Amino acid sequence: MLRSEQKKDIYDAMQSLEYEINTLYTSNGQTPFVTLGFGLGEDWFAREIQVAILKVRLGGIGKDKQTAIFPKLVFSIKRGTNLDITDSNYDIKLLALECSAKRMYPDVLNYDSLVRLVGDFKVPMGCRSFLPAWQDMNGEFVNAGRNNLGVVTLNVPRIAIQSGGDKKRFWEIFTERMQTVKDALLFRLERVREAKPENAPILYKYGAFGKRLDDGQDVTQLFDKERSTISIGYIGLYEAATMFYGGKWERNPEAKAFTIEVVKELKAYADAWKAEYGYWFSVYSTPSESLTDRFNRLDREKYGDIKDITDKEYYQNSFHYDVRKKVTPFEKIDFEMEYPEYCSGGFIHYCEYPKLVHNLKALEAVWDYAYDRVAYLGTNTPIDRCYECSFEGEFVPTAEGFKCPECGNTNPETADVVKRTCGYLGNPMKRPMVHGRHEEITQRVKHLESLDE
Repeated sequence: MLRSEQKKDIYDAMQSLEYEINTLYTSNGQTPFVTLGFGLGEDWFAREIQVAILKVRLGGIGKDKQTAIFPKLVFSIKRGTNLDITDSNYDIKLLALECSAKRMYPDVLNYDSLVRLVGDFKVPMGCRSFLPAWQDMNGEFVNAGRNNLGVVTLNVPRIAIQSGGDKKRFWEIFTERMQTVKDALLFRLERVREAKPENAPILYKYGAFGKRLDDGQDVTQLFDKERSTISIGYIGLYEAATMFYGGKWERNPEAKAFTIEVVKELKAYADAWKAEYGYWFSVYSTPSESLTDRFNRLDREKYGDIKDITDKEYYQNSFHYDVRKKVTPFEKIDFEMEYPEYCSGGFIHYCEYPKLVHNLKALEAVWDYAYDRVAYLGTNTPIDRCYECSFEGEFVPTAEGFKCPECGNTNPETADVVKRTCGYLGNPMKRPMVHGRHEEITQRVKHLESLDE
């Protein structure tokens, strides 16, 4: 009886947490970006907490049982814990697969691949920002209280456009732009150093950054000696390579090598600046929620429509495979897996699927394939629902918004439309989408009609 009561208490606590987060708003009306990482605990309480998190998400929120946008769920998979059918927590992996197919979260962290890339295991900060392994003076690995001080993003397609297809000129402009990136990052560091503990008491005085400082103390001690990261972002490897090799270059080894060389160069700059300044400069596969649109729009205004580059009205985020192309999840993973080696400060991979609720083995096949190849993987699958005609699947994107393909419903009060358009989930019927993203969603590939075990 005690265990039964405890299970209910755990479920109620997780449900309360989900509702609290979804009814809490920042000053600009947004739900706080909260990420819950879980999956590795094997004792009774840990297992029940994991089950409760997933069951609460599966249950939905509100009278219509809509998909919760936050907290973002990240499920950790580890060989010997929950990867294989013989592992003690395999049953929870099966529940995570069901939840991902029906609610698009959780994303998955592959333990061994993540440790290989960043040195130890941790859940991402926010969407896809990862801290490297860092030890204190006692040799203990520390994650809590550490932070990233921001990102300055390089518009790689613009460099390619300005080069006119001349590789030598590309690298000359690239070198010039990296000096600008460096100046901007150093300016950001200087501004951070000017803060006083009394400016932000929660961060500096009450321990959010890992130490408690008194008024007037120097805040630099919280960031230097490589304790904090500051990041070089980048966008549009696809478009940059297109300038030199055309829009169908993904199977061209020379073109692929060129894009790898770009991230290698970014990593070389980051390592050199880290050695020079004592801050951990990292390469971040770009937090370009608005830059996918903004950089493209600025370049289109300046250089006009360039086929497969500016004419799409968006740039491809970081190293991701062109979303317009039909490619299997396995091919996409194989194509992208090399890049995070040089940009482990922030990264995530996505695979696109048709409706998967009746074919969880297909999703599990991709998760298992990804385990030793990529560290962080998200599931994009249609989970839209119409409450007027009971349609479940994918709403149709139009110039005016999204509509039900069965009854034509466009009323956000009687529909639940959930898309991953900015690295995390959002309801574009209730929050305007970034201009240009309708086209990207329209081009999303749907190719896994039926994948056997």
